[in-house]
Amino acid sequence: SAELPSIVRLLLETAVRRSELVRNTWTNVNLAKRTLFIPKELAKSKQARFVPLSSRAAEILQAVPRRIDGRLFGMTRDSVTQAFERAAARAGIEDLRIHDLRHEATSRLADKLQAHELAKVTGHRDMKMVLRYYHPRAEDLAKKI
Repeated sequence: SAELPSIVRLLLETAVRRSELVRNTWTNVNLAKRTLFIPKELAKSKQARFVPLSSRAAEILQAVPRRIDGRLFGMTRDSVTQAFERAAARAGIEDLRIHDLRHEATSRLADKLQAHELAKVTGHRDMKMVLRYYHPRAEDLAKKI
């Protein structure tokens, strides 16, 4: 699908779950404030949240064609998974799942955000899950004290 590259890039930029992205609508995007609203109906945790958009994520969204039904993308959660698996197989990449993008994105954000901020962005309710991604280096901590 022509949508897959934008979806993959947004998943890497935002750390949202694929269903939170592909089931979302343009009414929940605020490019001026660089936020994506995840309504509780779309969130696994059943708690609404605002996800900050990097400048790169905002650029990707600006380039996405608007759909008449208001959704960000026409692909479903399952069609994204299948298309991603086909693309990975064509590229000769084994053992890469679409959810690995969320893990990668969360790990990248953990370098920039404190654990409680990271939990707000990713929608994790359990701090133990968040701490799996948070590996502060001693030299970075030393700079803070």
